[in-house]
Amino acid sequence: MNKLAYAGALAGLVFLMPAASAADSCSVPQLKVLAQKTLGLTTLEKSLADYRKASGTQVDLVYFGENDRRGKSRLDASTKAGAYQVYYVDEANVAEFAAAGWILPLLKYYPKEYDYNDFLPGRRAVASYKDVAYFAPLYGGGDFLYYRKDLLDKAHIAVPKTLEELQAAIKKLNNPPAVYGWVARGQRGSGMNVWRWSPFFTAMGGEWVGKDGKAGFNSAAGVKATQTYMDLLKYTPPGTATYDWSNAVESFRAGKVAFMIESTPFADWMEDPSKSSVVGKVGYARPPAPLSSAGFGHGFAIAAYGSKDECTRQAAGKFIAWASSKEQEQARLKDGVFSDYNRSSTIGSPYFQQHVQPGIVAGLNAITDTTRLNIWSSPLWPQVGDNLGVVLEELFTGTRTDAKAALDDAARYTDAVIARAGRRN
Repeated sequence: MNKLAYAGALAGLVFLMPAASAADSCSVPQLKVLAQKTLGLTTLEKSLADYRKASGTQVDLVYFGENDRRGKSRLDASTKAGAYQVYYVDEANVAEFAAAGWILPLLKYYPKEYDYNDFLPGRRAVASYKDVAYFAPLYGGGDFLYYRKDLLDKAHIAVPKTLEELQAAIKKLNNPPAVYGWVARGQRGSGMNVWRWSPFFTAMGGEWVGKDGKAGFNSAAGVKATQTYMDLLKYTPPGTATYDWSNAVESFRAGKVAFMIESTPFADWMEDPSKSSVVGKVGYARPPAPLSSAGFGHGFAIAAYGSKDECTRQAAGKFIAWASSKEQEQARLKDGVFSDYNRSSTIGSPYFQQHVQPGIVAGLNAITDTTRLNIWSSPLWPQVGDNLGVVLEELFTGTRTDAKAALDDAARYTDAVIARAGRRN
């Protein structure tokens, strides 16, 4: 994607405000927002002064890194301190926060004219818990199969459409140390190796919890997914067994890898000529069947204890609607930020179509109907996912070799977590 700055692009934008309502007679002079820095929020900061003039509300964004952001919001909510009226949440903790009553159902306070249904289906799915929307997406994506067009053309290999075709192509193109067939996340963590393993697990029919209420990832589907993932790691650069997402992406854009399944915003990185050696050589396709596209999303939610009264909740909802609006997404595009899109109207807009590589636009359209949440939508996920990540890393690094026994251990831990939660409730 093109990251050039577009001079004067923001000047012509009109930042809409919700229509006046009875709630506007409430005086809410300030909102404190616990946030995580993104390029899109850097663009939003430029128009906060205009928002204050139009709404009468000053918005203060307080930034933390990802782990600190989760910890700070969890502490603020669990102690009922209520120092913040808006939280930045994501697909990994929305279930925890919603189940605990720490964030409020959003649509009651999200003005209808801001068109929540315009958000991409995958974004709406990850922003919800038990089919109730809790946050408005600001940043997110699905998965692309990233592939080297030049390598496939030279070897006369078609773009893989099935997992079996992908496995065969990886093996054929693997030619170390010049190029490796595959790269993936191996590092422990619910958002690291488990995130990338999960589409394999769900594609093979796996269910996180069985009908008996016990962990289901030590099933035949879980074992098969793990063995498949481990087999693919044989065709990766040295050290991949403990790679995080940045290691994987950097190895691909350094020209050392033929295939990778990773999140869609990284397409921007591939086409950055200042940092990528594969500009113009990368193709973007939907993950091969039966793998789904792993949907994720980050956004703003109304903090229940910080927004104690209806006036504050209305003000928080109004701000969230404005921050996640169509106009803000267009402002990001015209500020050179093409990775923070969330709306169907954004992908279909003339500016997006004109300035984003056609192959990327085609890839985004191709994954719309296959993007889903693959992780367990449960308040217990942070504990369960991180423990499973430890076990998977042990298998990937060779510390353990018996996939079934390792998954059984993780399942026993999960069953104990579920039992403790049940006793508390």
